[in-house]
Amino acid sequence: MTRKAVLYGRTSTPEQHLESQFIQLRDIAAQRGLELTGVYSDFGVSGSKARRPGIDSLLQDARRGKFSVILVAAFDRLARSTRNFLELVDELDSLGIELISAREAVDTSTPTGRMFVTLLGSIAELEKSFIRERIKAGMRRRKLDGLPCGRQPLDVDHAALVHDRLAGMSLTQVARKYSLSRASVVRFVRLAKQSESCGLRSFAANQEQAEACAA
Repeated sequence: MTRKAVLYGRTSTPEQHLESQFIQLRDIAAQRGLELTGVYSDFGVSGSKARRPGIDSLLQDARRGKFSVILVAAFDRLARSTRNFLELVDELDSLGIELISAREAVDTSTPTGRMFVTLLGSIAELEKSFIRERIKAGMRRRKLDGLPCGRQPLDVDHAALVHDRLAGMSLTQVARKYSLSRASVVRFVRLAKQSESCGLRSFAANQEQAEACAA
């Protein structure tokens, strides 16, 4: 009986295209005589996130037994965290689903493939820890040299930003005009409103105190 297979792809940014990942996967499926029955994908989503719409749908259908093979362009398309990656592999293995990666040429249905997956995940996690240590060492060095560390403060006209937003300019337009995220615009406007509210309360309290003294 022909085994049913699906493709999974992920891009880190919306501008990237998934078709480049799927071309080779379709060839692999044809060579192995697999019947492709579905495609799952996540656009512009980091692999460090355990919950993603595409991967969630993939797992739901996997639990329903809709396919027995998953093909991916590379293991890092599934997850970048060693823990999340191995959790995915463990669940797929418990469901009897085979995972095939084109880049690593690994089939998790074999003992050798299973061992390689664990080793690969450990190496990736070790590499990430080295990168973090290099960044921390660089920041410590900058502090010793008296140089600023971290993200520099934004040179933004907050008053103009708040005025534009309250005047009716859309959230997206304001964010684009001041080169900020939509969340930052919301935060600046909220802080401005809170500051204005505190100022009014302080003014009212001073007025009451002055009137009491005059009486």
